[in-house]
Amino acid sequence: LHHPVPGWIAPPAPQLPSANNPNNPGLNWAWSWGEGVLCMYEREGWGWEREREREKPLSGRTGLQSGGCLSDMGRYLESWLLLSQVSRLALSGLRNWTTAASPSAVFAARHFRPFLPPRGQELGQPWWIIPSELSVFTGYLSNNRFYPPPPKGKEVIIHRLLSMFHPRPFVKTRFAPQGTVACLTAISDSYYTVMFRIHAEFQLSEPPDFPFWFSPGQFTGHIILSKDATHIRDFRLFVPNHRSLNVDMEWLYGASETSNMEVDIGYIPQMELEAVGPSVPSVVLDEDGNLIDSHLPSGEPLQFVFEEIKWQQELSWEEAARRLEVTMYPFKKVTYLPFTEAFDRAKAENKLLHSILLWGALDDQSCSGRTLRETVLESPPILTLLNESFISTWSLVKELEDLQNQQENPLHRQLAGLHLEKYSFPVEMMICLPNGTVVHHINANYFLDITSMKPEDVENNVFSFSSNFEDPSTATYMQFLKEGLRRGLPLLQP
Repeated sequence: LHHPVPGWIAPPAPQLPSANNPNNPGLNWAWSWGEGVLCMYEREGWGWEREREREKPLSGRTGLQSGGCLSDMGRYLESWLLLSQVSRLALSGLRNWTTAASPSAVFAARHFRPFLPPRGQELGQPWWIIPSELSVFTGYLSNNRFYPPPPKGKEVIIHRLLSMFHPRPFVKTRFAPQGTVACLTAISDSYYTVMFRIHAEFQLSEPPDFPFWFSPGQFTGHIILSKDATHIRDFRLFVPNHRSLNVDMEWLYGASETSNMEVDIGYIPQMELEAVGPSVPSVVLDEDGNLIDSHLPSGEPLQFVFEEIKWQQELSWEEAARRLEVTMYPFKKVTYLPFTEAFDRAKAENKLLHSILLWGALDDQSCSGRTLRETVLESPPILTLLNESFISTWSLVKELEDLQNQQENPLHRQLAGLHLEKYSFPVEMMICLPNGTVVHHINANYFLDITSMKPEDVENNVFSFSSNFEDPSTATYMQFLKEGLRRGLPLLQP
């Protein structure tokens, strides 16, 4: 059993704690899979069942730990659980999810064909495996659902893989951006490496309980497969764990769409599928089609030595991840640097810093700033102004709280403290000097309130509307940025 390390860019996998460990109450799984078939086994062991002759099984393993999600819901959960039977109905799905949905599963090679790139696809050019069908204009899908719609076409392989974690995966999330996007990261004469990003979620409850949505920030991973999809050299799928929070949880307190909903964010240290070796044939035939060797489903796989793949074109994991991210989130056409790095860059370039502080990640599905990123932050005028005049960053409240409490770097503590002084739940947008001084800020709730008002009703002319923009949100955010420039530019060091 394996357990990913904090860095999520191609990390190694150290030993996963035992399922019997009282300090590890979460889910611990092991998977075993291959080009011909894919099997998952609970906790330990892996093997192969042959579905068709000539197909090539591949051993693999995965791990899942999610007990931390329950303990991380620190703001409300334990007190709610003690208050009422309603709370127990709403949260029982999470509390009862303590084991893998299926001890094993079998996949045929053809099931992985959806990961093949379209004909003529170039290195680094993203494409949609499962397109997103939602936008800020279409709204979102119903929260009051228990069972996913039957998957169709390329959705089937994603649904079946995720069903090993829990029996009710939704391959399209309720909120945009949905779906699965992929990118070619390496090409050889016979093989592709494809990196992918999946936005999916799980419904943990069934009637008579109330709906409970469990939404990992994203699934990402890669597959190395032959160009005809008859052989798979490697596969990995996982939820990134490099941030302190990576899963959104939303649950209803009633059986209708208008019922009250509660929201919290947690951390899942591991949710992963990983292959441990290349696929191998189930049978070996000579030139005349005569059987040379084979193995029974219960026996040991055939032993092969595979040649080293010589890649002719390659793209780094980091660059591929960035391109997938921009495809999912157009607002990431602006570079958002890590918190301390952004201040270093702002000082070096003598620019103001545009900062967003929030509870959930801005660039994945565990986010508390959906409306912001889907409207003003991806607006072309805002993108242009941010790229030209600001250094941008976004941060989690929890990470700045941790930074403020660390003793190693007093400057970083000061920068975090200046941000947290101005923060109000749920999202705060700020304009700062390179020394951390906040010269202008606006809360997301107030921002949404004034953009829903008539222009003549807005008392503060700092956030007055402009006739140059039809969209009040874009106009208001443009005014916010320009006011930040007006206040901050005179204070920059010459």
